[in-house]
Amino acid sequence: MSLFVKENGSKFLLWSLLVIVLDQITKYLVVANIPLNEIGFRVAPFFNIIYVRNEGAAFSFLASSGGWQRYFFIVVALTITAVLLVSLFRTSKKKKWTCLAISFIIGGALGNLIDRVLLSYVIDFLLFFIKTESFSYYYPVFNVADIAVCVGAGLLVIIGLFGKEE
Repeated sequence: MSLFVKENGSKFLLWSLLVIVLDQITKYLVVANIPLNEIGFRVAPFFNIIYVRNEGAAFSFLASSGGWQRYFFIVVALTITAVLLVSLFRTSKKKKWTCLAISFIIGGALGNLIDRVLLSYVIDFLLFFIKTESFSYYYPVFNVADIAVCVGAGLLVIIGLFGKEE
């Protein structure tokens, strides 16, 4: 019995590569054109492009923990990526949505891992908010890699809830 499926989803790794490239290009453009912690562009009344550094995880979790979290998140990202790579190589290419979901998560994890290894923080730049005279809410700033992870995870949840792929 083989560890991997012969007709596996490995070709879907091109989607991971696309996510990584888009993530890194957008981060480069933000750093090259927007001062740190400043709004660079007002895209819409509820959406800004801003350059921030996130030393934590999602929603800046553990951002002010003294530096050890960088190594923790590197190990977590590498472990998740390894598990998902094995899963992708064990998944039939006929399960297109599952393969796509796994590939998006891998691409997103590696996109943020590149930042964390090279910079010790993750570059975030997409800021959505609601602001009125009496109320304001700012969603945590995020990036393309974060979108890919969320879309991939969402696809896996939908697949798990609503049926099997053939």
